[in-house]
Order: sequence, then C-alpha cells, then structure tokens
Amino acid sequence: MSAAVSDLRPAAAPAAGPDLEQIRVDLAASLRWAHRLGLSEGVDNHFSVAVPDDDGVVRGKRFLINPYGWHWSEVTASSLVLCDEDGNVLEGGNEVEISAFCIHSRIHVNVPRAVVVLHNHMPHATSLTLLEDPELRMCEQNALMFDGRVAYDDEYGGLAHATEEGDRLARKLGNRSVLMMASHGVLVTGPDIASAFTDLYYLERAAMFQVLARSTGGALRTIPESVREKAREQFVVDRPLLAERHFKALRRMLDQEEPEYRH
Repeated sequence: MSAAVSDLRPAAAPAAGPDLEQIRVDLAASLRWAHRLGLSEGVDNHFSVAVPDDDGVVRGKRFLINPYGWHWSEVTASSLVLCDEDGNVLEGGNEVEISAFCIHSRIHVNVPRAVVVLHNHMPHATSLTLLEDPELRMCEQNALMFDGRVAYDDEYGGLAHATEEGDRLARKLGNRSVLMMASHGVLVTGPDIASAFTDLYYLERAAMFQVLARSTGGALRTIPESVREKAREQFVVDRPLLAERHFKALRRMLDQEEPEYRH
C-alpha cells in the first residue's frame, strides 16, 4: 500500500448524524485545548478519531482528522475531515496532510482499540525522546498513571510519507496506549477523546516534572513495586472518572469563551 493511494484533496459531502456531530465537537475541543496548553506546533501534528462504518461498527476504516493548513486555535467541528483507509476524503472541504494519513490510517486499522490517536510534539515529552535514555521513570504520581502503558520506538527514519511507516509505528505501539517516538514526539491512543486527551495532558505534566528533576543532576527517587502495583489498580478505577470530569470542564470553558468551535 503506497502513500499516494488515493485523493487526499477536499470532497463535497453532506453533514453526518448526531453521534458523529458530537465526535466532531469533542475533537475540535481537544485541538483547541491542546493549543491553549502550548502543546501545538504551527499547523503541524494531528488528532484523529475512528468513526463507525455504515453498520455502526468501528473498524478503523473511517476516521475524522484535523484539516491540513488550519491552526489548532481555529479548528471547528465542521472543518474536520472525514477520511477512509484508502485516503478518500468522504466529508469536508479541506485536505488531509500526507504524514497524518500515513500514520493515523494504519494505526486505526492495525490497532482497533486505538479509537482515538493523538500525535504531537509537545515540549517536555518530546524532549525525553531526544535522550539516549528516554524512559519515563515511575518515580512520581502522574508518571504512575502510565505504568506499563508506554512503548518506546528507538528508530527515526524521517518524515512519515509512506503507509509502511504507519504500519511500523502500529507494531511498535503493540498493546500499549502511548508510544514515545525517537527524535520525534509522542502518540497517545485511547477508547474515546476524553480518555486520550486526559492522558495526553498528564503525560506532558509527568514529562515536565522529570525533565526539571533531571536538570538538577540529582538522582530520581524510586517507588517500591508494591506501591506501583497498588497505584496501577487505583488508576484503573480513577482514570475513567478523571477523564470524564476533566474533559467536561474543558468543554464548559470553551463553550463560554470560544463557542464558535462547535460549528
């Protein structure tokens, strides 16, 4: 499967139903908040959500993604592009960036549980990927949220302009939720937008604390395995509720301050 498998240019199409409309709203909200938090980079990087096929089953063959050339601060629900696994633009008057298609289409197809795929170059997490030892150490509470959930890619081969790179990244991700991409950035995946975005936020916070701690030259603390095991069990229970409340709060603020994102 080559990168230029189909037409990534705009295509005119009718609006989607109510479920897809809410996904559009949530995806637009996540992009706007990523910008507000300083996690965006120009008009680059991409967030996507796999949506149901016509029979209502999510197979990763159709996904919503942010339009190429739009700053994340101006993305709206209607500006998002609905694309299929072959690169056809099904809905939307905007384009899909080639590396966005090559990465996201293959992860959605190869890793069905990755309903949401968030890729960006957020500062502190990306800075860890530049180190020979990029490991996020389990030495702090936010980091413990990701205990056993992070995969590491130690290869960088340039821009992702071929779907084979997306296949490779999917293999590297495996059964984990987060992929630290060597000399590049991060991939955060999840079952829904609230969960994935909350993970993205706390991953950057955890990375920030560790970059600051490493910069002192001091040794990082260790947390006993018994405590780590307890925390893993606690986060299984706490993470979904945290994600739901966190994302609802973000949407409330956007509804008041930038209501146009919904349109």
